[in-house]
Amino acid sequence: MTGQEPFDIFVIGGGINGCGIARDAIGRGYSVGLAEMNDFASGTSSGATKLIHGGLRYLEHYEFRLVRESLMEREVLWAMAPHIIWPMRFVLPFHKGGIRPAWLIRLGLFLYDHIGGRKLLPATKTLDMRRDPAGKPLKPLFTKAFEYSDGWVDDARLVVLNARDAANRGAEILSRSRVVSARREGKLWAVDIQEGKGGPVRRVTARMLVNAAGPWVDRVLSNAVGKNEVHNVRLVQGSHIVIRQKFNDPRAYFFQNPDGRIIFAIPYERDFTLIGTTDQDFTGDPKDIRITDAETDYLCKAASEYFAEPVRREDIVWSYSGVRPLFDDGASKAQEATRDYVLKVEADDGAAPLLNVFGGKLTTYRRLAEHALEKIGEAIGDKGVPWTAKSTLPGGDFAPTGYEAEVAALKNRYGFLSDRHARRLVRLYGTLAGKIVGDAQTIEALGRHYGADLYEAEVRYLIEQEWARTAEDILWRRTKLGLNLSGTEASALADDMQNLTARCVA
Repeated sequence: MTGQEPFDIFVIGGGINGCGIARDAIGRGYSVGLAEMNDFASGTSSGATKLIHGGLRYLEHYEFRLVRESLMEREVLWAMAPHIIWPMRFVLPFHKGGIRPAWLIRLGLFLYDHIGGRKLLPATKTLDMRRDPAGKPLKPLFTKAFEYSDGWVDDARLVVLNARDAANRGAEILSRSRVVSARREGKLWAVDIQEGKGGPVRRVTARMLVNAAGPWVDRVLSNAVGKNEVHNVRLVQGSHIVIRQKFNDPRAYFFQNPDGRIIFAIPYERDFTLIGTTDQDFTGDPKDIRITDAETDYLCKAASEYFAEPVRREDIVWSYSGVRPLFDDGASKAQEATRDYVLKVEADDGAAPLLNVFGGKLTTYRRLAEHALEKIGEAIGDKGVPWTAKSTLPGGDFAPTGYEAEVAALKNRYGFLSDRHARRLVRLYGTLAGKIVGDAQTIEALGRHYGADLYEAEVRYLIEQEWARTAEDILWRRTKLGLNLSGTEASALADDMQNLTARCVA
């Protein structure tokens, strides 16, 4: 599209950092464009352990600044999106002879409770596992545990809601649009974008380019921008397995492994348990990442050291992997590489500036965006002021009565919804859940039933409002109903997506 006014900022990458920067920038008055080559959160941002947490284990590596910032963000993010973020208590079992002594764990948890401005989340306490229900699924060896607070997040929804809010505020948000080249032309960037596979190439211009491509950040620098021999990030693979519900408790477990690494066992999507993560260097193409047999065996073995009933390969119903693009700080082990983020601006001889984003994590995405906007302001001039700390994401404007009141209101308005269905809709869409049901008076009025409690009305909403284009987008990122639908049901949705998309976005 020629003749368009230059964007102030053009962002490459539709993960959490790119979408967070785009949202913050448009809210300050910059004109913003963003291109994501695949679906939003289709890379690292949906491959996480899905925690809003300070990173208790990062204290061992003296990452005090990162831990403090992360801890301070937990309650900020919870207030922004109480439908997709909520508090969770974690149980850390202890036994004598373990990898970390009790005094060290107590010290770490004391810091965890006191350096991050905790106001609403409850403090750490000690559990007698012989009496507490949390001890029941574990081996009798574990008679003592520490219980502390962190949070849970629907990671892929966090990304798409940032993209949706940015678009609502006027940003041009493009999914499935690959940046094929970006070059400086005087004081502007000329960016060529290919829409879809083999689609037309469109050119836009921008005063500043933001490279937030995650695992592809170095590749963008090499292929699109034309900088050779760059190596800024260390790719680390993290894999997870999902099994049928292993324990009936809302709390999660924090397990310490003999090799010094840790894994979590977390209640997941009501009927399942999520176990992860691994840490190993990755050298392939991030789009091809898959859990390895060694990782599967490692997670099963590590969890079985704690659970009275072992975790077996045949228990696994789903697995997923993500590539963490960690800033390469030269650490000898993958698990020791910094989880902090690094922002670098290139603006040689007054040419159009480039901001590269290295590293980062879900919990700190909002603060990363604020720091990115500081650098953007220095490069092309300030606009607006920081605003996201007191904002809400779409659907997050709950009344003080909270989630349960929203569920009750939805069920009262639509008496044909089951309790489970209403709860799932409010968890995903918050105060916007009613927009999916609309004027329907019966469950049949929601259109074709694809399985579980997924109906055509929700699919249409996700196509129209959240850029969903494939069954995978819907089943594994916008919702996690891929865990509940049969192969035949998922295929039926896949068969319908092209026609539904054509009708919804015409």
